[in-house]
Formats: sequence, structure tokens, C-alpha cells
Amino acid sequence: MAFTFFFRDTQTLELVAQYALPSLKQNRYIRVWDAGCAMGPEPYSIAIIFRENMGHFLFRNVQIHATDIDESNFESIIQRGVYSEQELGRIPRDIFGKYFAPDGAPGYFQISDELRQAVRFYRHDLLSLQPIREDFGLIVCKNVLLHFKAEQRVQVIQMFHRALVEGGYLVMEQTQKLPSELSPLFRQVTEAAQLYQKVG
Repeated sequence: MAFTFFFRDTQTLELVAQYALPSLKQNRYIRVWDAGCAMGPEPYSIAIIFRENMGHFLFRNVQIHATDIDESNFESIIQRGVYSEQELGRIPRDIFGKYFAPDGAPGYFQISDELRQAVRFYRHDLLSLQPIREDFGLIVCKNVLLHFKAEQRVQVIQMFHRALVEGGYLVMEQTQKLPSELSPLFRQVTEAAQLYQKVG
């Protein structure tokens, strides 16, 4: 399970909020799949960005399904939502004050109940090519596909396409371009990010 930190690649998350969230908010529920969640900072960062752009009432309809092939830290770290100051260092102080409170151990903080209740964690192997469900408005997959062979990347992205609702969004690592053979399935929403909308 990889080490990650909160608000990594904030620009991409803010572009998701700018371009995808207005459309997603039209649905009764906003279902997000964060594929390859590692230690949990990314799905919680998504939750914070969405909460900041939605308010309490609408945010109650957000369901973030975070998966990783390594589940060893799901209960001990991720579900408790307790992280060190080092992992939280990139969060703006005003946002940090809203969503984190000191935990029992010095230098550790726990994320708010509101955000923890929006995120659920599961073990999942992307190379099974079976989505955890098929009604997502947004799929986030970063720092995973680069470890796969070219053919596997194509197959996994095809699975993501199946798992998205009509008009749903896929966001990938900035260095991970969409394979050319899949261009009929997606349109790039903005050149500033690897953010795509399902069209095929």
C-alpha cells in the first residue's frame, strides 16, 4: 500500500469540482469510486473538496467507495481517519480547522465524522476487471495504471467505462494519457487535467 498525503495534486481535484461537480449535483446521489486509495488521503481529500463546494445538505448524498488491493490498514488507519501532522501538512489551515480534531496521540488528528461517514473502503483487485458496482458518476484512478502493462491499462479503463453512468467522469494521473484506442469512449473535458467524460 503506497504512502500518500492529503491534497496531493490539488489542482486536478479542483478542476473536478469545477467541471464535473455541477453535473454530478443534478443526481440524487453522487457516487464516486476512488480506485487505488492507498492509505486513504485521496478519498478524504475528494470528500473535503466536495464538501467545500456543496455545503452540508447536498453533501449528505455523496458516497465515496474507496478500494485498494492491500487492505491491511483499512481498519487500523483509514476507517478511523487518524493521520499524522506530516500527512496533513498540505491542507490549508482554515480547512484543516474545519475537518480535523486532535486525536489521543500527540501530533495525530482525526477527520470529522461527517467526512468519514461519506467514505467506505473495500479490497478490490482492478485486474479482476469486475467493477464494484456500475452506477458511478465519477471514477478517480491515479498512481495505479502506470504500474500495469499497456494492454491491462486498456482493459481497466474499459471496465471503468462500464462502471460509469451515462455522462459520468473519469480522472487519471496527469502523466497517464488516455490510450488512443479508447478515444471513442470519452471526451477530454479540459486540457489542464486528465479529466474525461463518458460519451460512448
